[in-house]
Amino acid sequence: MKLNEFTAVNTFAKESVVEGVTTLEIIKDEKITAFDEPTFIKLKDKNFHNGVIKVKVKATLLPNAPEFARGFIGVAFRIDEANTKFEAIYVRPSNAQSDDQLRRNHTTQYFSYPDYKFDRLREEANGVYESYTDIALDEWIDLKIEVEDEQAKLYVNHSVNPVLIVNDLKHGNRKGSVGLWVEVGTIGHFKDLKLED
Repeated sequence: MKLNEFTAVNTFAKESVVEGVTTLEIIKDEKITAFDEPTFIKLKDKNFHNGVIKVKVKATLLPNAPEFARGFIGVAFRIDEANTKFEAIYVRPSNAQSDDQLRRNHTTQYFSYPDYKFDRLREEANGVYESYTDIALDEWIDLKIEVEDEQAKLYVNHSVNPVLIVNDLKHGNRKGSVGLWVEVGTIGHFKDLKLED
């Protein structure tokens, strides 16, 4: 996984050594103030449809991260060529360690750009596109996303069962690229990306 295999979209990216391993380090461009936007590095010349996406992620908060930062980090998939449509699943590692149960329930998140961001999904179908999983900031988290037609399943840290199931991907059964995604306040490290078509 080399940086030159990707195109940066509204992010700053570089190769960075973490614990002796070269990772891809990604930070959102702070000029993008809206949430759940195309803020990723996208694989070049990739047309992913159904299959499995595996990646290890580590989220650290930036020194100037806003109070609401949660270490947002995840994967965008089926990204169109113009970056105007995609699906995404991400995690909020700090939520999992909260004493507030409602916040804990918001540890994982699905959204669909541009029409179904987290706030709309939370308002219209509260609890359906989010769930709890046991993770934390500043540690490696193993993500696996299985995509089949209009369904996606998220597995975390080699869980036997999915921690989140989305049965109605909002863009339907389509193809597109895969991206490594971050949100505000996060230094995202990614390694060991594998795609199984």
